[in-house]
Amino acid sequence: MDQLQDLKAESPEVQINRVRERRWSWQVKTLTVGIFMVLGYASYLRLFQYNKKQAWAWGLNGQNGGDRQSSKGSQYMLGVGKADITGRPVVEINMMGYADTKQLGSGLRQRLYSRAFIVGDVDHPDDRFVYLVLDTQSGDTAVRYGILKGLASLGPAYAVYGQNNVAVTGTHSHSGPGAWLNYLLPQITSKGFDKQSYRAIVDGAVLSIKRAHETLQPGYLTIGSTKVVGANINRSLYAYLSNPEEERSKYNISSEDDGSVEKTLTLLSFQRMSDSKNIGVLTWFPTHGTSMLGNNTLISGDNKGVAADLFEKSVSGEDEAAEGFVAGFSQANVGDTSPNVLGAWCEDGTGQECSFENSTCSDGKSQYCHARGPLFRVKDNGASSCFEVGKRQFEPAKDLYNDIASIGSPILGSSVKSFHTFQDMSNFSFPLANGSYVYTCPAALGYSFAAGTSDGPGAFDFTQNDPNAPNASPVWQVVSGLLKSPSKDQIHCHFPKPILLDVGEITSPYLWTPNVVDVQVLRVGQLVIIVSPGEATTMSGRRWKEAIHNSAASLALSGSSSIEPIVVIGGPANSYTHYIATPEEYSIQRYEGASTLYGPYTLNAYINLTLSYLPYLSASSVSQPPPGPFPPDNVNKSLSFITGVIYDGSPFLKSFGDVLQDVDSSYIRGSTISAIFVGANPRNNLRLEQTYAAVEQLQLDSGNWIPVRDDSDWSLIYNWKKTSQVLGTSEVEIVWETEDYTEPGTYRIRYFGDSKPVGGKITAFEGVSGEFTLV
Repeated sequence: MDQLQDLKAESPEVQINRVRERRWSWQVKTLTVGIFMVLGYASYLRLFQYNKKQAWAWGLNGQNGGDRQSSKGSQYMLGVGKADITGRPVVEINMMGYADTKQLGSGLRQRLYSRAFIVGDVDHPDDRFVYLVLDTQSGDTAVRYGILKGLASLGPAYAVYGQNNVAVTGTHSHSGPGAWLNYLLPQITSKGFDKQSYRAIVDGAVLSIKRAHETLQPGYLTIGSTKVVGANINRSLYAYLSNPEEERSKYNISSEDDGSVEKTLTLLSFQRMSDSKNIGVLTWFPTHGTSMLGNNTLISGDNKGVAADLFEKSVSGEDEAAEGFVAGFSQANVGDTSPNVLGAWCEDGTGQECSFENSTCSDGKSQYCHARGPLFRVKDNGASSCFEVGKRQFEPAKDLYNDIASIGSPILGSSVKSFHTFQDMSNFSFPLANGSYVYTCPAALGYSFAAGTSDGPGAFDFTQNDPNAPNASPVWQVVSGLLKSPSKDQIHCHFPKPILLDVGEITSPYLWTPNVVDVQVLRVGQLVIIVSPGEATTMSGRRWKEAIHNSAASLALSGSSSIEPIVVIGGPANSYTHYIATPEEYSIQRYEGASTLYGPYTLNAYINLTLSYLPYLSASSVSQPPPGPFPPDNVNKSLSFITGVIYDGSPFLKSFGDVLQDVDSSYIRGSTISAIFVGANPRNNLRLEQTYAAVEQLQLDSGNWIPVRDDSDWSLIYNWKKTSQVLGTSEVEIVWETEDYTEPGTYRIRYFGDSKPVGGKITAFEGVSGEFTLV
């Protein structure tokens, strides 16, 4: 009543204002209700989208779309995964890389893995890519086809992965089993194609992608670079020096970094948003996977495998690193690099360096010319040097990782793009910068290809640096002609390469090498990744990266012209197209030039193609280039002369797993410990995600034995030897090179095997050594 009297007593102006206030209050309430209704409906849609697209469209920091940018950079969907591909048979299969028929696997030094990295656009689920790092010699056409088929079989959620956005790179290890490549030439030394070897790679790669996909969640990417010293040199310096001096001088920084190889390691760190834990790193640095020498017969990931393993072990238990942390050490412009950093020397008693021009020794041949790793005096087929070169990559990478938050650059720009197409390089015509038109050729290999390199010399009288009329015996012209005599057009196209193997024009029984190549580039924010199917030399990689950088900057691919593009090159990937030398290096016709398949303009062609399709990586792009002509998948037509395991036998009065030579009772740390068991062929069971060997430690408080080493560890070696072809008997020696930091205690060695009787079922068994103490 009092309030009514007060209202009546108010002036008309005051009453009008009060009415206006009430109306405004009603409007505000109505608007607020409306906003909540809209937000509720939007939340329903987001929940529906969440269920439909499996948590891809997370609500991040209360933001709705946009760049989702913070001081850590833009947000992306990130996932990492790792899976075993060691199931490729570790014995009785020719090793891939040195092309030596006598180099058959005899055991396992280190397990091989596929490491998968997925990067996606938060707001556009189809915009994502997969970057695979396989502990293999290269990517491959058949393997990539198999991976894509495997992903498709996983169901609708994996339909977003396909030709355009899956990159399959290899670390270029020369210490893995072969017999899995798509074309005939690399199958010759391995006696054809082995489906067991092929399936192990494909299945492991698919599993690694599946694990990465299942862990996708929002996060940040940060990139940085550092210098790596003592892990690479240029093994074809004579050819490198044929590049213009003005160009070379741009990269000549110091006596330690003279530009002849790239010393820069680029690291991309993956950090999830939910708890700021790091889930992985992906690095690019060029050095050949030839630390393990051509006389090595133990399977390993070579120096890149060592670096990755050291990195993953180093973060285990760190608060900043998530469980399942994955470290990928990818190759870069690796073509003319070598990890054998002490150079090439003649092992013919002269004590001289190999010839600078053609890597020959006193007899004029290349067979005695061998490159030396940092610890070459240790007679272990390169294992010590391999571990050292791996460590030399790991240590600066880890230091950079530790400081990346303060010295790295956040990846900016929310869009994620990729493209892929196939190009027939047998006669691709295109303009050079000066306007003149040139063309590529059907694939062919020159005489210097057969000379090999100082990392792995060839045979007979072939030498490097052999252009025009070759110095080799005329007999090889006859041999070459028996396979396929090159036409005059082919000879002219490849000049000055003297053609030894006209592989691109041989189609019987199927293609010897690829003529159709993969053209692929990936982008996230300002980072552009060239996916190279061949081994680009140091200068080839630089020219390619510079061309992409300049175009990416002018196109403002990341969505902002103020952000400087960062360009890396990864490979050999997707297929294996041998080498990519500059035209100047090609004219010298050392190994890399002779192995540049498509003629002197091969590099220019790759640059032209990637530049032509680069607009597909713009932030606004919603299309893909035409797929191009698909290369053949030779999995079901490849020849194979590889025999399987017939049966295993055990010696008289012995059983599988029995100890033939036991350990001693006590050792000091740093000792080498071994035990020999009655074995069986490891091809009977590939033991993916398992182990052939383990070291177990006794827990004094519980009396239990726990595994502390397995065959993924560099220090634990699995050796297999057949002792009788007729009886099918074999022995397994397990060697533990104990580390100085190993905990004192009581240990034993365990062997896991599988035997195959004649016409019977494969049966698993185990063997256990005696106990020993380590002090």
